[in-house]
Amino acid sequence: MKFTSKQQSVFLALKKKDLTSSEILKETPKIPHILKLYSVLDELKSLGMVNSYMKEGVRYHQVA
Repeated sequence: MKFTSKQQSVFLALKKKDLTSSEILKETPKIPHILKLYSVLDELKSLGMVNSYMKEGVRYHQVA
């Protein structure tokens, strides 16, 4: 599967460990702001590559 550079940077960050959206932003300088991150996460979710879950009221993202 071929990822865009933004998708790849998010996916690689999540391969290390489950992260919140703000943690992903810190780890991925290619993503300029939270709205773009949500767009990339939605793309990865639709490809079946990423899931999200809630833990203690905080949403985390992980590799599927």
